[in-house]
Amino acid sequence: MPDKIRVIFITDGDKVAQHVVEDLAVSMGLRCISASGGNPTPIGGEKIVQLLKTVKYDPVLIMFDDKGRRDKGKGERAMEYVAAHPDVEVLGVVAVASNTTGIAGVQADVCIDGNGQLVDHSVNKYGDVKQSRTQHNTLITGDTVDVLNNIEVPVIVGIGDIGKMDKADDISHGAPITRKAIEEILKRSGISYGKN
Repeated sequence: MPDKIRVIFITDGDKVAQHVVEDLAVSMGLRCISASGGNPTPIGGEKIVQLLKTVKYDPVLIMFDDKGRRDKGKGERAMEYVAAHPDVEVLGVVAVASNTTGIAGVQADVCIDGNGQLVDHSVNKYGDVKQSRTQHNTLITGDTVDVLNNIEVPVIVGIGDIGKMDKADDISHGAPITRKAIEEILKRSGISYGKN
């Protein structure tokens, strides 16, 4: 394994999202910190780093969730800690849209809509494209994304609500939108994945 543990942050951790992330980790040959799943994130950044140091290989998927809080909640505080840790390399973030109001949001590098298309516009929690007057407006508003404005992240992919999006990302279909978001981060990182 490289000197630093390579991770992908996922800004959702409810039961549906956790099931999807764990399933994708297995099918894509990645690792997942299951203990990071929860709504809100049940463990702190220090514990997440401890668990990361026990994985046999990477990249590792980590879930963070603020349970709809507008202020900096448990998920965002844990994310800050992990991102700043010298033994961790953040490859990218799957930024998940929600209905939380009164937040700044974060500009994604690209979004994936409910049809699985890469788009240069924002998407809402249903995966619908939010048209704006300006092109390349990829602002994702979600309860656990504002902190990303203060973290050094190479790539942010915005999507709707994991495992949902009017069934477009249903786990019975292999959660294709969440999968594509993870694949996009790995591709842009130049990382081939999966166990050989």
